[in-house]
Amino acid sequence: MPLVKLYFTPALLLLVLACSQVSQSVPLMGTGPMTDTCVLYAHTLLQNITDTLTQNNLFSGIDCTKQSVELNMETNTPSVCAPQKSTCSVIINSQFDQDSCLTNIGEDLLHYYKFLAAQPDPDSLLAPTVLLSLRELMENCFKWSLPTDLAENEAADRPSTYDERLSLCKVLKGFHVRSITINRAIAYLNSGEHTK
Repeated sequence: MPLVKLYFTPALLLLVLACSQVSQSVPLMGTGPMTDTCVLYAHTLLQNITDTLTQNNLFSGIDCTKQSVELNMETNTPSVCAPQKSTCSVIINSQFDQDSCLTNIGEDLLHYYKFLAAQPDPDSLLAPTVLLSLRELMENCFKWSLPTDLAENEAADRPSTYDERLSLCKVLKGFHVRSITINRAIAYLNSGEHTK
């Protein structure tokens, strides 16, 4: 599972924000395959990831804000979920492929679920927040992406090592970036704009 270490987080963020079509909010009402409930689940997941990244005791001994980002590079979610006729200079997308977008989102969710479920969580900082909201989004909007061995994926309640905390920080930061993309894509699908 190749993860790419991105040491240029500000440049990545600037790129995302510079893409005017991608960075705009999309209305929450619509008739797309994503319901308002899916939009809410995705938003809750993003909020929980954001809140978890501020938990200093989760990353004991590490200043997570100064660490690089590790994104899941096995999917193409940002490019295949770009809005139809997007004006972003790096993403040339005249047609929107809903099935490809949903497949890539589901694969991202599964990837991050497996990684996070395997992390030590003795203080229960991940399970009742990020993992719960991730599981709810998967169960209610991406059922096919649920791992079949949910119970077996639960991590031990042992203290985490420095390397595990460092990896968790970097991957969680990557999941935060990807979760923003997923939120925008789900809202776009929910709006029905892709069918016009």
